[in-house]
Amino acid sequence: MNAGLRSITQRYDNDNTRLMDILLDYQAEQGFLSETVVAEIADTLEMAEVDVQQTISFYHFFESEFRGKYTVYLNDSVVSTMMGRDSIAERFEQEAGTPFNTVSEDGIIGLFDTACIGMSDQEPAAIINGVVFTRLTPFRVRELVRDMKEGKDVDEMRVAEYGESMNDSRFLKTTIHNNVMKRGEVILSDYEPGSALSKIKTGKLSPEKVIKIIKDSGIRGRGGAGFPTGLKWEFCRRVDSDTRYIFCNADEGEPGTFKDRVILTEYPRLVFEGMTLAAYAVGASQGILYIRHEYRYMKAYLENLLSNLRNDGWLGKNIGGKKGFNFDIRIQFGAGAYVCGEESALIESAEGKRGEPRDRPPFPVEVGYLNQPTVVNNVETLCSCVKIINNGIDWYRSLGTEKSTGTKLLCVSGDCRYPGIYEIEWGFSVKDILEMVGTDLNDIQAVQVGGPSGSCIGPDDFNRELSYEDLATGGSLIILNNSRNLLKDVVLNFMNFFIEESCGSCVPCRALTRMYKITLEKILAGHGKKKDIKEMLDWAVMMKANRCGLGQTAANPILTTIKNFREKYESLITEEETGYVSTFDLNKAVQDYCEAADRDVYQEMFEM
Repeated sequence: MNAGLRSITQRYDNDNTRLMDILLDYQAEQGFLSETVVAEIADTLEMAEVDVQQTISFYHFFESEFRGKYTVYLNDSVVSTMMGRDSIAERFEQEAGTPFNTVSEDGIIGLFDTACIGMSDQEPAAIINGVVFTRLTPFRVRELVRDMKEGKDVDEMRVAEYGESMNDSRFLKTTIHNNVMKRGEVILSDYEPGSALSKIKTGKLSPEKVIKIIKDSGIRGRGGAGFPTGLKWEFCRRVDSDTRYIFCNADEGEPGTFKDRVILTEYPRLVFEGMTLAAYAVGASQGILYIRHEYRYMKAYLENLLSNLRNDGWLGKNIGGKKGFNFDIRIQFGAGAYVCGEESALIESAEGKRGEPRDRPPFPVEVGYLNQPTVVNNVETLCSCVKIINNGIDWYRSLGTEKSTGTKLLCVSGDCRYPGIYEIEWGFSVKDILEMVGTDLNDIQAVQVGGPSGSCIGPDDFNRELSYEDLATGGSLIILNNSRNLLKDVVLNFMNFFIEESCGSCVPCRALTRMYKITLEKILAGHGKKKDIKEMLDWAVMMKANRCGLGQTAANPILTTIKNFREKYESLITEEETGYVSTFDLNKAVQDYCEAADRDVYQEMFEM
């Protein structure tokens, strides 16, 4: 084993559950993971070589072969395309001298497509050797390619543009704009670090008391499923175990979502305090912040902050002066897999495996990370819990609606004047949001609520409210005006996304998503029949057989647009409802063969 690889594996104590970190660190140093490296890692970690290889093959950003000195991943999501992605891709190909999904002949530049990278408020955007570049223009692309051909370091290209250090929070806020458009009363409000944890030291807040406050506040998970947070904490604490874990899920892979990016930049201490508070409540000693790979540029910034928290007594042993309160946090980066946003798949990934959802029960609160009780909460959820402890139950329940308490962060993008982050109370209508973000209501065709797995609604539903009682959402709102081809430019893009991101474990998610796409393309090509629409609706029952919620909603782009925009499908159906008529001429197809073989038996048979 080479010295560099040995150093990396030893950094993680040759622990095969830290395989993701080992692969990420080695690739960051060497560029890709060769077969030789795979064999050496397997031998050192005492794993089967196929187990290392299957982890590598599962994630988009693990590279088994050289992808260029500079690897460019250009977002191909709906919003990126709406904002001019095609012209950016064309200029990259012209300047680099190679088409997408190839490497230039000189090996300098590799161009590759990738899914949404959490920058929908500032598209088109690309990742180059781990560094994010936003609001790209054809002119900026020419500059970037010039710098790459001159051999400049990517960080140098970024710092030279903005004059900030990569470890500086100012850098994160100026090069990748947070676009906070509306601050609310919970997440994006005044915050004194350590305020909630300070209450624990007094002895007035027992773990049971913390859980009761969170339960009585009515807060529900902000990731989309909406499970009561206090109940989750209570279930975990009740499990008989000496070891428990807290996971913060920052793997926001839903196209159009970027709130975790903003929170981790603006209020990272609030996130870590939320994790620590949860740990106190359930009795956990270890926490893991799982962050999507596309945000790896935050690594130095967040690691530095964690180090400061340890030095200041807010992480480690006897936190905040509370004897016996021991808890620490480590950061786990993903490697590009949408399905890892599902809590059990996230845990599998953190254990160094393919991010495939687990069968449930048992649930993670009973058997989670390393088979121990584990709480998995969304970034926004944990931040809200800190504010609830600080300000009380009545304060929190005064916000939102009776069944949807508190506020919600919305990620607004697409056809609007002010894309960005908005913190609103639950109960706002979609129309309220559209007016707030600067749209012409008469020119809005549709709003995609909750990302591709959510609902695509039209003007007739704009008075519906965002709440768990009506339109629940993880936070993404993509606005589409009348110039957009809803089925071709949006729905088809979403179906391609789900096909690409399926983990492949369940047949409906693996196979039916492709059937949905094929049928949609058939309709778009003018060959559809009314029965095609009926069949796609009938298939929805089978999609519910998928193991995870992500797979169960993978057909929603088509199902919700049939429900709310059926006329768009029917307008493309021109053929009469007739049976299948083949235009294939078998006689003609075998004519050359018969002549070459000097035989006419086939013709005689066909005429019988």
